[in-house]
Amino acid sequence: MTISQNKVITLTYELKLNDANGEFVEKTEAENPLVFLYGAGQMIPDFENNISELNVGDDFAFGITADRAYGEIDAEAVVNIPREIFAEAEDMLNVGQAVPMRNDEGHLLQGVVQEVTDTIVVMDFNHPMAGKNLYFTGSIQELREATAEEIEHGHVHGEGGQEH
Repeated sequence: MTISQNKVITLTYELKLNDANGEFVEKTEAENPLVFLYGAGQMIPDFENNISELNVGDDFAFGITADRAYGEIDAEAVVNIPREIFAEAEDMLNVGQAVPMRNDEGHLLQGVVQEVTDTIVVMDFNHPMAGKNLYFTGSIQELREATAEEIEHGHVHGEGGQEH
């Protein structure tokens, strides 16, 4: 069986920036692998494209440029917010601190405090990996057909997936 649409993929990987010698970002182990439904839109499309048609036991190594991963840094996603908005959350106003917020439509956003002055808080709402080239190495651990319910829900159920 090879990786293709509506297969449940279990894999381990190591992520570095730029190339195999780049700065370490994260790693999954066999005891806690990444499990996802291929083709459900949960992964970066180029990640899926690069593992397409691999089999259990196959290793992989590939890079994804920032523009094909989480995008380039968007200067418009760095905004000045009046400090009084944070009156009840002053303890969260530390440079580098991630702060959960909601936009005008009520959607949850994660912003990172860039600067705090007496009147404004500069928040960066770019994805933390925006502007970064990614390099993955890893191995395909398991592969199975997704159940009809997993396909309908768009995610894996059971071990490594979501419990309902």
